[in-house]
Amino acid sequence: MLIGEVARRSGVSARMLRHYELQGLVRPTGRTAGGYREYSEEDIHRIFHVESLRALGLSLAEVRQALEDPDVTPAAVIGDLIEQTSRRLARERELLGRLHGLAAAGPASWDEALRIVALLRGLGAEQPALRQRAVLGAELAAALPPGVLAEALLAEPDPNAAGAMRWALARAGHPADLAVGLASPSVEVRRRAVTAIAAVAGEDATSLLHRALSDPDDRTRYRAALALAARGRHAAVPVLVGMVAAGCNDVEAAESLGHLATTEELAEEVVAALLEEVGDDAEPEVRRRLAQALAEIPGAAAAPVLEDLAGDEDRAVALTARAVLARRETGTS
Repeated sequence: MLIGEVARRSGVSARMLRHYELQGLVRPTGRTAGGYREYSEEDIHRIFHVESLRALGLSLAEVRQALEDPDVTPAAVIGDLIEQTSRRLARERELLGRLHGLAAAGPASWDEALRIVALLRGLGAEQPALRQRAVLGAELAAALPPGVLAEALLAEPDPNAAGAMRWALARAGHPADLAVGLASPSVEVRRRAVTAIAAVAGEDATSLLHRALSDPDDRTRYRAALALAARGRHAAVPVLVGMVAAGCNDVEAAESLGHLATTEELAEEVVAALLEEVGDDAEPEVRRRLAQALAEIPGAAAAPVLEDLAGDEDRAVALTARAVLARRETGTS
């Protein structure tokens, strides 16, 4: 059967049939003496198979995979389509919720309303690059209703798009909109929330960071503690000394402890907290991290502990403590 007859009977245009051939989806089995495409019954069955898969919503690349991969079953194809459709519906529900927020905010003009709707659609785009571009290409702090950008950030898995949203939120200075993220049952959402809050200046953000110090997730607590230490808040000390003992971001934690030990009295408190956390029966690696952390503590409070560690039975611990003491004596860092 020639291509014109196939197109008439199948309802698939000759142009599309040629495109299928170029894509390797349906190749005519033979050619006539004049060089015209000639389709067999099997070829026509394959055309209908392709059309059926496309009707389900598959792209041409997905159709090719379904036809060529013997492991791709109809159930698997339907399952993938269900997942894709579920994600699309979730994005549409998010957009609907944001549009309700827009309606409540009452845009002042058509221009403002259209601009905000475009931004909301950008935030709901499937490609992370488009979501990132939507944030970077607009003055979101003034354009979006309160809480919309925070909601988008808390749900954003892509690090680049999330970074752009954090930047915009830091400029807007509304940490309260992120507070709901700290109460989320999702660890990832709480981590995003505390990271975004840490980028916002002011007492409201600091108060939320204090709340995050009691989070059951280590990384959430650690991010909050480091951010609070940078703000000079001593409530971060217990978490920071725990980081040193556990060996999680211990270098940053030690530097933060040194930043907080602004007086001899505070330095003594930090040293005491480190000793209590490490304990007498700590492993050599933990004692070595203790010596390294004490190198960051200014003043004389750390010296007695370092002298004790300089005689440690573990060679690596002793050498670390002696090196710290030598630097202190020469005044080098």
